[in-house]
Amino acid sequence: MILLNLLPHREAARKKRRDAFTVSMGLSALLGLAICGAVYLWYEAQISAQQARNAFLQAENRRLDEKIKDIANLQAEIAALKARQQAVEDLQGDRTLTVNLVNELAKQLPEGAYVTSMKQDGNNVTLTGVAQSNERVSEVLRGFSYTSPWLTKPELVEITAGTIAVSPRDQRRVSNFTMRVKLVRPTDALRAASAPAPVAAPANAAR
Repeated sequence: MILLNLLPHREAARKKRRDAFTVSMGLSALLGLAICGAVYLWYEAQISAQQARNAFLQAENRRLDEKIKDIANLQAEIAALKARQQAVEDLQGDRTLTVNLVNELAKQLPEGAYVTSMKQDGNNVTLTGVAQSNERVSEVLRGFSYTSPWLTKPELVEITAGTIAVSPRDQRRVSNFTMRVKLVRPTDALRAASAPAPVAAPANAAR
């Protein structure tokens, strides 16, 4: 016996394919949404971790800024203390400036030269005096320049010829001079003495 299938089998097969395609599209959509959700959650976790690291770094930066401020304040206090200490040392050293000046004048002035007046302005002293001759004035300048530890940088301001009465009938020619000289502070002398001497270059290096 021959059996004939009169049902629309093509339409049924087509419907099955459509249903399978719809199911596969739905599954693909769900898989895509799951992947997107996983990626979103991963990025959110990375962003949260980075924000936490940023917050930690900012807190550490603020803490370091506070430490830097404390260090800067300490350095300023140390500098102020050093400045006050230096000022006290300078004041203590300056108390002997006048004594050193008088002692050096007594030592350095040669016979035939004497000082008639002097004016002190800090470390600078202006001397006015009388000498028997210009040579005596030159001796005074050389003594201040080379042999005095407390007087330095002598500068002749003026020298003029004059006369002085030895007796009512005897007058002698003299040289009136004005010079400036700088006093050396004891603290400056100590620094210069404690400073290391310059190292001489080897003889071979100069060739």
